[in-house]
Amino acid sequence: MAKPTILVIEDDAEIRELLAFSLGKEGWILVFAASGEEGMAAFPTANPDCVVLDIMLPGINGLDVLRKIRSDPSRSRLPVIMTTARGEEADVVSGLELGADDYVVKPYSPKVLVARIRTALRRRADPGDHPAAAGQLVVLGELSLDPARHELRLRGEAVDLSATEFAILELLMRNPGRVFARSGIIDAVRGPDYPVTERSVDVQILSLRKKLGDDGDLVETVRGVGYRLKD
Repeated sequence: MAKPTILVIEDDAEIRELLAFSLGKEGWILVFAASGEEGMAAFPTANPDCVVLDIMLPGINGLDVLRKIRSDPSRSRLPVIMTTARGEEADVVSGLELGADDYVVKPYSPKVLVARIRTALRRRADPGDHPAAAGQLVVLGELSLDPARHELRLRGEAVDLSATEFAILELLMRNPGRVFARSGIIDAVRGPDYPVTERSVDVQILSLRKKLGDDGDLVETVRGVGYRLKD
């Protein structure tokens, strides 16, 4: 089996050195870039399986790099994990809205990043491999969700979702009418004790509704509680 390639776009030389040691022990192929421009230039030859992307970069910043990545249909499911300094919640929200799959806050433990990368790679290899998935086709009204293919169709038309959006929608579709608290959605989709804010769930729901278009109101907000899918 080919070793996964991890593209790390990080301008801090000390962090790159630390990650070269920590990630290198996993046996992954590592490609490093010190700027957004270098990172984008590395794509054709590196063909990464996962990207670790710093937000604060010289030249093209991380959010612009993420926009460029997601603008290419062939990279719509490429896992992107953002790294950000504390106090940059607005940037985290923007990144999630643009389609980032995950984020870690600096200073972070390399072990935490390794665990996030492993999870991202596993989901890419098997999109149905997450706590909410049961592997079977789910049909609800005009929505048809296929975990094995990581495919959602609305009235027969494909809808492109990020891994997290897909997992949330599957959780709701498998339990129509049931209300899930934000913390419950995090636990079901990411696992218990996962360090992510409830605000991130709101961002993912907002993005999911936009992608569903006129049918976005199928995902209902239950004030003071959380979300549910119309039964």
